Amino acid sequence: MERISLKTVFGIRSMRWIGLLTVLTLTGLIGCATTKVERVGVEKATDLSGRWNDTDSRLVAEEMIKDVLSRPWLDRFSKQHGAKAPTVIVGTVTNRSNEHISVQTFTKDLERELTNDGRVQFVASKSEREEIREERQEQQSQSSEETAKGLGKEIGADYMLKGTINSILDEEKGTKVVFYQVDLELFDVEKNLKVWSGQKKIKKIIEKSRLGF
Repeated sequence: MERISLKTVFGIRSMRWIGLLTVLTLTGLIGCATTKVERVGVEKATDLSGRWNDTDSRLVAEEMIKDVLSRPWLDRFSKQHGAKAPTVIVGTVTNRSNEHISVQTFTKDLERELTNDGRVQFVASKSEREEIREERQEQQSQSSEETAKGLGKEIGADYMLKGTINSILDEEKGTKVVFYQVDLELFDVEKNLKVWSGQKKIKKIIEKSRLGF
């Protein structure tokens, strides 16, 4: 029978103790780790992944609404209708990019810019109109005659804003280039004419660190 020396036994036990201590130390470090949270202004650009984010949505909306309201269609409408402000509604904005984009957030940014500019009237979206109509219908039987709002008095939109978001991804050896293209178009609802077409492009270069842990 082969004999095992005391030195070998103690060596094996030492290795076991070292392994155990290492595990306990790492567990302790993980347990003591804290999460750091920094509160920043919503206007501050924060690009972490390089994907479309709130900054892109806000800046694109601001620039494109500024452009559409500076074009000739607005002056033509004023000449034809005097002091009346055109009524605009935001229709469908389709995400055709290769990533998830919160189209609703972008649509709300567009609506905000249109509403706050003051040169146009903004009509509630389709889903919002449905809820308001239900309230108005309920008022006919539940509210007093003096306060119930009448039916059939909605203001129809003169123009509808529609658009798409596209993207192209190019990647090689840890470096990515993401290209976004936002196209918006304004249509005369009555005549089905396209009165404005705008485009905004964004290009981002994303380089990944080659250091691993």
